[in-house]
Amino acid sequence: MTYTLNVAHLYGDLMNTYGDVGNILALNYYAKQMDVKLNVKIVSLEEDFRAADFDLAFFGGGQDFEQTIVAKDIQTKKAELIKFIESGGPLLAICGGYQLLGHYYIGADGEKLPGIGALDHYTLAQDNHRFIGDIVIKNQETGETYHGFENHQGRTFIGKGERPLGNVVSGKGNNGEDGTEGAIYKNVYCSYFHGPILTRNGDIAKHLLVAALKRKFPQDDFSQQEALPIPATF
Repeated sequence: MTYTLNVAHLYGDLMNTYGDVGNILALNYYAKQMDVKLNVKIVSLEEDFRAADFDLAFFGGGQDFEQTIVAKDIQTKKAELIKFIESGGPLLAICGGYQLLGHYYIGADGEKLPGIGALDHYTLAQDNHRFIGDIVIKNQETGETYHGFENHQGRTFIGKGERPLGNVVSGKGNNGEDGTEGAIYKNVYCSYFHGPILTRNGDIAKHLLVAALKRKFPQDDFSQQEALPIPATF
């Protein structure tokens, strides 16, 4: 049996500075191995996001200019995005997307941009400095190790209900202070990893796809999909 999942690529025409569209390609790659067809739709400026229309969502990163534009528009999608997240909708958010799911983000110029407060984190700025380089983290719940590349000026501090995607083995992570990287809340996975993250860490792609399948088809058995072997790509 072939399953179909509808995927929202949030601001895919704007928030793709670091090649994060590769995460959509990686999702398609693993979905095919699970006998899953993905229907991907870009939801951009002045377009409605309806929680009931999608089974999975991706929100990539962008530079400050694009992020300023998106920060204003995303307020019109706030209620439906929160509904999607709170109902267990799987979502992958990278860099700027991660920041805008939180309460606010302070840019390099000191401007405070509001997020949607769907997750309880906030992001501060660094003074004339960025975290750049390879990074390795380990998820304490699954024991999985994730590899990536970070390049961010923001320092994010996760809050209530959130747990880190992983603890930093090498690199800087969320803020260079508390040893965390990324965030997990319900079925939302957030990270500063570029690379893109899913091409080097297929286990995260599998978690997202299985969560979407179980949510849309709760009566079906997805043990075969859960058992899909993920070869190392690093």
